[in-house]
Parts: sequence; structure tokens; C-alpha cells
Amino acid sequence: MGIPLEPGTAVEADIAGVAAAIGDPSRTRVLLALAGGRALPASALAGEAGVSASTVSGHLNRLLDAKLLTVERDGRHRYYRLATPEVARTLEWLARIAQPVPVRTLRRSTRAAALLRARLCYDHLAGQLGVAVMAALLDRGVLTPSDADTRYLVSSGGRAELAAFGVDVSSVAGRRPSVRYCLDWAERRPHLAGQLGGALAARLFELDWVRRGRARRVVHLTDAGRAGLRDTFGVTETTWPPELAD
Repeated sequence: MGIPLEPGTAVEADIAGVAAAIGDPSRTRVLLALAGGRALPASALAGEAGVSASTVSGHLNRLLDAKLLTVERDGRHRYYRLATPEVARTLEWLARIAQPVPVRTLRRSTRAAALLRARLCYDHLAGQLGVAVMAALLDRGVLTPSDADTRYLVSSGGRAELAAFGVDVSSVAGRRPSVRYCLDWAERRPHLAGQLGGALAARLFELDWVRRGRARRVVHLTDAGRAGLRDTFGVTETTWPPELAD
């Protein structure tokens, strides 16, 4: 006979509880607004969710209780962000099995197209741009597949190439694997995630090769970025749609 557990001992993950917290459309919009990695105030999240300030307060408390968000205080102001990168990754995975939401306005259509083209998935690039960068790194041998399902190795030549670009692979080791990918929900192909994905995106912002758009999570490739990615990593955009304003 096994040893009885104390009452209240957790033996299974509360998947239903997390799913219920995510499942409300307004709360989903809040989470997606934060999936770009930035902390936002409740007023901005109310606008993203299309609800009043009093209503979004209840939604934020529910997401905090579910450990999906954290809150930061700056004087009298409170700013919310995703609790961990895994929350953003989970949203990407859920989007792969979810039915698409019909786009009914020109503004939402334009924004949706911009998100498909290039966006942030927490701290790394996703969409067509993120997939193209990942493919180029594989083609050049900067990354090589490993035996692990969701990981790649950086080749010795790749370390040198990334270092020359301003990304020190040895400095991005930490709690997350250095080289990891997410399967992009729209492209159904991998984009670079993990510490290396975040460091590479940060370098692209630093060089002004990419810029944040006005819409949450949208990223725009600059003219310098087009030339730089082509010349540095062989990234081409011959199959991409024209640049869209958001």
C-alpha cells in the first residue's frame, strides 16, 4: 500500500484552470497584447481588449491568479507583463490548433497582414521574417540540428559569424536553452526562439534593421535591415508581400 498524500497535495497540473483563464476572448486579447514582451498599463490593455477600465481590472486579476501575468509598480502606476516566456510560447502553440477569427474591418485586415509578415513572440522574431532568418541560419550552417526535438546547435563557424555580427553565443546561456525554436503558428515552419533568438532580435533593433510598429507586436523591416540581412545572412524576401503600414 502506498503512503497516503496529505490533503491539498498537488499531483496533477490544473490545465482546465489555465485554459479557463485564457479562454475568455477579452483575456486572450490582453495576453496577445503582452506577447511582444513589453509591460503595459491597464488602460492600454483595456483598449486592446475593447472593454472598460473596470472590466479589464477583473480580467487582469483573473490572469494574475492563474500565474499568467505579473505586475510591476512604478509609483502610483501598475504595469502588467507575461509571467514567463513560456506563456507566449503556449499562445503560439494554441494558435496552431485554433480556428482563424474572421477579419471584418480594413484596419484589422491590415494589422493581421502585418502580424503575419513580422511580429515579436515575446522577445524574438516570428512571422515570415522570423522564419526567413531561421531558414537562412540553417542554410549557412550557422545552426545545425541536434538530437533534441526543439533544439539546434551553433556550429563553430556559426559562433564566429554571430560574434562578428555582435551576438556572443557564450553570453546567452542561461535558464532557457541557448538555441531553441518555436513552430510558427502561421507559417508552420520554425522561427528562432530561446536566449539566442532574443539576443539576435535585440541586435537587429540595436542596428535599426527592425523597428516596432504602432500596433502591438508588429515589427517592420527597415531598408537598412533588408540590405543588411541579405548581405550578412543571405536572407531574401522574394516571396514576401509588400511592406504594410500598421
